[in-house]
Amino acid sequence: MTTFRQAIDARDLDAVDDMLANDVVFRSPVAFAPYQGKAIVSAILRTVLQVFEGFHYTREIHDAHGRDHALVFEATVDGLSVTGCDFLRYDDEGRIVDFMVMVRPLRAAEALAAAMGSRFEQIKADAVAQRTVTS
Repeated sequence: MTTFRQAIDARDLDAVDDMLANDVVFRSPVAFAPYQGKAIVSAILRTVLQVFEGFHYTREIHDAHGRDHALVFEATVDGLSVTGCDFLRYDDEGRIVDFMVMVRPLRAAEALAAAMGSRFEQIKADAVAQRTVTS
């Protein structure tokens, strides 16, 4: 079985999609309200991997039951170094139901917000297209 970290390291975004619950909630470091649903979360993750340069995980922490994982990462965005953490919660079927991201420093978070914001109309269009394909 491929883990989330293995799928991201391999840039196997189809495997990542398979790991997302249909009602997954994504909590962005740069948006006030969370995003809900597999299609929008998948579109966001695909875009983030385009925006981040040199994205790689440096550390993984998980609870004894395997439901909660914290994945520390490093990357650059717009020439600024970013350190962050993906917090994942899994359901009983092993699907990700909650995905929260935190990043630092503030300037890098602002650069990430600008880069994602400029692509958000395309992200929404990609999510609608994915919903249409899977319906």
